Amino acid sequence: MTLDPILVPGDTCKQTAKADRLSVIVDAADYFAHAKSALMQAQRRAILVGWDFDTRIELAPDNSVPDVPDELGELLGWLTKNRPELEIFVLRWSLGAVTGIARGMLPPFVQDLMSGRRIHYRVDAAHPIAAAHHQKIAVIDDKIAFCGGIDMTVERWDTSDHTTSNEYRVTPTGDRYGPWHDVTLALDGEAAQAIADVAYDRWEAATGNRLAPITPDPAPIWPDELEPIFTGVTVGVSRTLPAYNGYSGVDEIRRLYLAAIAAARDTLYIESQYLASREIADALIRRLAEPTGPEIVVVIPRHADGDIERRSMDGARHRLLRLIWDADIHDRFRIFYPVTAEDEPIYVHAKVLIADDRILRVGSSNLNNRSLGFDSECDVTIDAADNDDQSAAVRSTISGVRTRLIAEHLGVDATEVDATVAEQQSLIEAIDRHRGRGRTLKPFTRENTADEDSPLADVDFVDPEDVDSVRFDRVYRAVLRRTVRGVRSALPF
Repeated sequence: MTLDPILVPGDTCKQTAKADRLSVIVDAADYFAHAKSALMQAQRRAILVGWDFDTRIELAPDNSVPDVPDELGELLGWLTKNRPELEIFVLRWSLGAVTGIARGMLPPFVQDLMSGRRIHYRVDAAHPIAAAHHQKIAVIDDKIAFCGGIDMTVERWDTSDHTTSNEYRVTPTGDRYGPWHDVTLALDGEAAQAIADVAYDRWEAATGNRLAPITPDPAPIWPDELEPIFTGVTVGVSRTLPAYNGYSGVDEIRRLYLAAIAAARDTLYIESQYLASREIADALIRRLAEPTGPEIVVVIPRHADGDIERRSMDGARHRLLRLIWDADIHDRFRIFYPVTAEDEPIYVHAKVLIADDRILRVGSSNLNNRSLGFDSECDVTIDAADNDDQSAAVRSTISGVRTRLIAEHLGVDATEVDATVAEQQSLIEAIDRHRGRGRTLKPFTRENTADEDSPLADVDFVDPEDVDSVRFDRVYRAVLRRTVRGVRSALPF
């Protein structure tokens, strides 16, 4: 049966482009190591664009290379000293730069002065009040790009076994942190250039300067130990950009989510940091109302990170889940959170959507209002309908990515998951069959979320729907003032 592609330039994506190689990277231990390998091959330019950066983090603490610095900041300096034509550009969200000072980071302008003429640190304040720059992109020589959910900052590094304790899971100041699950992509070819264009657009919006094109060496760049799982595949690059400074907003990602949810036939698998968007919840509810609609499985963290977010985002989740559960008359919806073997919750920061064995989307956007229209985001999507020449291979690989993620959460071998899905003809039944004690997925229920409603779910400053609200503007300015005062009190000078 011929399927209509969901990737439509100007609607659900900025553009489509071909990736010669593409790999899904699960968890930051692998991402940081592969990003370091790619940076080591840079000759002309590296641009790192993110919600947050911490130049003190170690990229490969469990496998460092002799004579090569492992701390991010030291590595970038070492690269410019050893690559005479290399320039490095680092862009982070403006408020993230302020809060980074309280963690012990030097202010970006000080880092810029200390780093020499070929490393450029800048902050991104080109957004409405209270919005965030949330894209997570790294591009090296316009040949390879990383795009997904992982920030190069503190409290992100973890391995896929997500043990309760890990000697390397420690901040630069020596504080231990818990297990963290995340996902990003690496890709090259024309698709890498498409991601580079998004990064250059963001640099120009933040600084007023457009980086000139480069003519890199023709030799390809790819991490030494990263195996591509797709080759010659067409992808779509989608964005969220808020209306700002005379520019119209871009809601390609919102449209993409709705199209992907509508396209699912048998299964819809989602990993997200939040479930807080009423529009997305309504789209799921419409599919659950269908007599033969898809099974829907969502994996999110047990609680949002931080007190204000916990009360507001968990409160929004509390209300939406009850609407979804009430609509699930055919019993096709499950929502889980992962735990370690010792029953400690694993924080889910990944942003993944997989529809059947057809659509794979990985990016920076969450299922909340900010990601759909208020923050800057960038997602990458593969649709088997755009890859008819290798449809069977693409479908098999997409299915394998879903299996790999579920097997990680359940602490079982991927072949066991595949076998049970084939036997039960149900993703939900397969997950329930393998759920148990120890490393597993635990369900959200009406009972264990009963006390999570919160008045903050109605307050706009965390996850606004009405971005023009005067009340929202006043509240956020007050929060920002308190944050700045707290940072000032933490400064050593």
